Amino acid sequence: MSGAGSPNLQVGGDGLRVAVVAASWHEQVMTGLIAGATGACAAAGAVASVIRVSGSFELPVVAKACAASGQFDAVVALGVVIRGGTPHFDFVCDAATSGLTQVALDHLIPVGFGLLTCDNEAQAIDRAGLPGSREDKGAEATWAAIATAITLRDLSTR
Repeated sequence: MSGAGSPNLQVGGDGLRVAVVAASWHEQVMTGLIAGATGACAAAGAVASVIRVSGSFELPVVAKACAASGQFDAVVALGVVIRGGTPHFDFVCDAATSGLTQVALDHLIPVGFGLLTCDNEAQAIDRAGLPGSREDKGAEATWAAIATAITLRDLSTR
């Protein structure tokens, strides 16, 4: 499990505005990821706006619109892609990852990466922050985005 050695990024983000862009496939997993993200925002004092999209492939374009709007201090992208028997998995994962990276770099806004890329549904559930899950990737992605937003804010005031 990849959670070993992860840092504690829980910081105060009072008043930060966070767009939580969440795919709609695999509703059980998405429910957990969204709850983790919105819970992390609440714990940090940040304001979450949840925006649903069709699937993981659509995450970058909506994340870009959120970043370009000037309404948000951070974006968190949540989705899940489960490997199947075709190359579709590779294409969607690569496009979403590249697109989300480009949004962050083009707009100098943190994009929390909460895209689960799993071999099977059990792996996704184990990372979704549901009761019995070993990890909460929705919360982890959100804490990373909030911590990065604070770092960027601090750098801009130097």
